[in-house]
Amino acid sequence: MKKILLSLLFLMSLGGYAQMLDPVKWKTSVEKKSDTEFVLVLKATIEPEWHMYSQFTPDGGALPAVFTYKNTKGNYQLVGKTKESPYKKVFSEVFQVDEYLFENKAEFRQTIKLTNPKTTSAKVMVEYQACKESCIQLDKTFDLKLPITENTTSKEETTKAVEEVKEDTSKVIAVPLITEENRPKDIEQADEVKSETKEVVKTETESKSLWSIFVLSFLGGFAALLMPCIFPMIPMTVSFFTKQSKNKAEGIKNAVIYGISIIVIYVLLGSLITGIYGADKLNELSTSVTFNLVFFILLVVFALSFLGAFEIVLPSSWATKIDSQADRGGILGIIFMALALAVVSFSCTGPIVGTLLVESASKGGLAPVVGMFGFSLAIALPFMLFAMFPGWMNSLPKSGGWLNTVKVSLGFLELAFAFKFLSNADLVLQKHWLERELFIAIWIAVFAAWALYLFGKYMLPHDYEKADKIGVGRLIMAILVTTFTFYLVPGLWGAPLKILSGLTPPMTYSEIPNGLGGNTVASSNESELPEHSHKGPHGIVTFDDYDLGLAYAKKVNKPVLLDFTGDACANCRKMEDNVWSNPEVLKILKEKLVVISLVCDRKIELPKNQQYVSKTTGKEIITIGNKWSDMQITRYKSNSQPLYVILDNKGNDLSKPIAYTSVEEYKAWLDEGIKNFK
Repeated sequence: MKKILLSLLFLMSLGGYAQMLDPVKWKTSVEKKSDTEFVLVLKATIEPEWHMYSQFTPDGGALPAVFTYKNTKGNYQLVGKTKESPYKKVFSEVFQVDEYLFENKAEFRQTIKLTNPKTTSAKVMVEYQACKESCIQLDKTFDLKLPITENTTSKEETTKAVEEVKEDTSKVIAVPLITEENRPKDIEQADEVKSETKEVVKTETESKSLWSIFVLSFLGGFAALLMPCIFPMIPMTVSFFTKQSKNKAEGIKNAVIYGISIIVIYVLLGSLITGIYGADKLNELSTSVTFNLVFFILLVVFALSFLGAFEIVLPSSWATKIDSQADRGGILGIIFMALALAVVSFSCTGPIVGTLLVESASKGGLAPVVGMFGFSLAIALPFMLFAMFPGWMNSLPKSGGWLNTVKVSLGFLELAFAFKFLSNADLVLQKHWLERELFIAIWIAVFAAWALYLFGKYMLPHDYEKADKIGVGRLIMAILVTTFTFYLVPGLWGAPLKILSGLTPPMTYSEIPNGLGGNTVASSNESELPEHSHKGPHGIVTFDDYDLGLAYAKKVNKPVLLDFTGDACANCRKMEDNVWSNPEVLKILKEKLVVISLVCDRKIELPKNQQYVSKTTGKEIITIGNKWSDMQITRYKSNSQPLYVILDNKGNDLSKPIAYTSVEEYKAWLDEGIKNFK
């Protein structure tokens, strides 16, 4: 044992060589609910700095956890879906999507109901991806013994009747890429998943998300304040409080009550949304096709309303009844005055409130409550402050056409924002209906139309009259919108548009994934490519089959860069984007090496005559990803990607393997391997 440990330490010291890793340790137990119902519990302990992914992490990112219950004889039924403890939501700069992950620990629970009273165990296989500097695809199978006894005397004793299952650490293989056929449907599971743990997880990311929701909502409230439905009401309302109150102190008190009432009304609306959906389920909506399509339509309707196509108003009888209650006087009358403001101004505030609720609902948790608090605070503050300091009223600008300009501008923003939800739906379905170029083209059209409106080139239905000149503020806004429009244009040819990360579809979801210029540089003539090869990152000639790539290397008498990679490997993309793109490294990869990239998580089934059982792991090798992963495990005792090795053209190693590293170290490693070949 001591020799094995010393050997491992020695090999791990060699250039970042990632050994066979399993950073997730599992413990299983069974809880008895009745004679026929049991809860299968799987608890994962994750090593520091490592993380694994939720069942519901969105498409386009890392691989989700997948639970398979091997109930071939129909001995039991699953009750609902597998439930999991709260996860952390983190935005992936590599994949440009939110990823849901667990750190330190995770717990999964599945209730089963026996259909065969003689059943004594339940077999569960869990497939998951663990990541740190490298990503590892793993699977484990557990055989959970059911605590079926005749002499259990209490629920407490039954709960303690658990049996720890020893994990088989020798059975570690790469799992195939999850596709639509075998991937859990986010919204279906989101409707049924509810964490049974009472532990509240508050991460720094969640805190920042709530702060961003508050700030955006506050700005939204300020924008609503400048609407034609609300702005003229400020002097009228403040004047009412100052004239009807017996003294200044009472006027201030009444104005404060009025402002607090406004806040309470909107916060109650946010609380209602949270209560209906549940704080732990709202963020699952962000990956729901139905949710995104419904709100795309809703935001388009809101935008058309702001642009002047029609007005969205509540029944006039509502406003009449509420307004009559406001005449009662006292605190109750003030509360009804606040409610009347909310109802009367709905044609202006409704679209903004709707948009904020949509965005905050997709964040989950308390976001709708925080959003409505920020929105209502921005509206309530001016009423309270102007009541306290009436002299400030003289500094307010007069009502006029500029109020409609604000409303129309918000309409253009609503219209652009709507396509974000349509894009989300398309990304989940992977239909490629709204790829990056089309999305950017739509935004260019929307913002260009907005700029022309601000410059006074045309009018919309609610504009009073076409102005011969525009104000300085409107001119500055027109210049900013025009600048942003020009910024978008290079995105049509592959510019990254980094300030729009997370809004536009990712670069890979594009008609030309490498960009028009990059694609041209990458390949002036595709027919010049060697047979069985293709253009990889940065136009590097790449083979995805080991034998075919090695045969080509013999033909041209060059060494081989063997690249064990993954479609869902974040650090593989980082190496390609940040290290392979270095001019010196790129020149070596293009001119001095034959690159063979073996994708270890690709789910393409091998022909039946090529499927086999691994001599190393004892697992069935069914897919291409299984094959290359088994090769990596068997030959290099490693199951993490990326992993790079330099070979001669006979398949012999010329270097020690290297994993995720810096440009300098990677270039030195390449030079050493090429030197050994010569």
